[in-house]
Amino acid sequence: MTEKLEEFTRQLEDIDRQLSSADTMKDMKKYTFLTQERSRIAPVVESLTRLKDILEQIDETRELLKTETDSEMAELARQELADLETACQEEEKKARMLLIPPDPLAGKNIIMEIRAGTGGDEASLFAADLFRMYSHYAESKRWKMEVMSSSESGIGGYKEIVASISGHDVYGSLRFESGVHRVQRVPETESGGRIHTSAVTVAVLPEAEETDIEIRQEDLKIDVMRAGGPGGQCVNTTDSAVRITHLPTGIVVIQQDEKSQLKNKNKAMRVLRARLYDLEESRKNAERAAERKSQVGSGDRSERIRTYNFPQNRVTDHRIGLTLYHLEQIINGNLDEVIEPLKLAAGEEALKNYDTGHAEN
Repeated sequence: MTEKLEEFTRQLEDIDRQLSSADTMKDMKKYTFLTQERSRIAPVVESLTRLKDILEQIDETRELLKTETDSEMAELARQELADLETACQEEEKKARMLLIPPDPLAGKNIIMEIRAGTGGDEASLFAADLFRMYSHYAESKRWKMEVMSSSESGIGGYKEIVASISGHDVYGSLRFESGVHRVQRVPETESGGRIHTSAVTVAVLPEAEETDIEIRQEDLKIDVMRAGGPGGQCVNTTDSAVRITHLPTGIVVIQQDEKSQLKNKNKAMRVLRARLYDLEESRKNAERAAERKSQVGSGDRSERIRTYNFPQNRVTDHRIGLTLYHLEQIINGNLDEVIEPLKLAAGEEALKNYDTGHAEN
């Protein structure tokens, strides 16, 4: 692995030369790309340099043991060698993790769709709870969250709510939230104190740029209508609501929250673009899954990923067998205790797949 150090060092030196060029400073797209590449490669060089130093120390200690006649000094050298070998294994694992090609979607912003599933009113109330949970988490990360559209239930919940979230590492942090979230608790409307089980579906879609996916105008059917609110009342008297149908896939997006038809159309196109992009990524993931099953999960909307048990104050993520007994803090937005283990498990799985692929080659 240390053979790669020279290769990555050359790449880093080349990037630094380009970044110091006046021509690069005039091209912001190139400058941004180079700075991102540098932030990816620099930690690799640092880790491989540490690994090389440790390996050199191991060689020196082994040579010392061959000639050392003092038993006390030899014992100290053996202990040092054991420590160095442990450090070598840890650093090698870090280096391998850094060598794994980054997820091309990792830097994307997202569109999150939360929909009430089985459980009626209780499911809609839990959909609202999940939306608040993600809102608080986004706030703690200083991300920007914008509601794209929502459909409220009559008791303060959501039948559906769609929001965009933008900021640093949004997709990388929330990508594993896709799936079925199950809640077990006594509903507010339950007089007998019985525990009910309800479900809410969360979809995390990487938000696509216009250059990421082509949408042909002839593939779209766009209808305008008057926006309607709960109970059928008219929100406004102009044809501001927009329904866009993507004819090849049958995907339909309706946007009516804005009073401006143009704003609704722009929002609807953002959602449509994200859904089409996600559809293409899901197809690619299905092809990869046919070769190798991921431990963390595929993000399939039908996959039950997590259970929130209120009577036991328990949250369980079924994909990695994680159980935590402080549900209240988690539902209030302290999600790192759930998200970080998921990211670690995904990294370990990627590392295992990386090692397997290189062994096969």
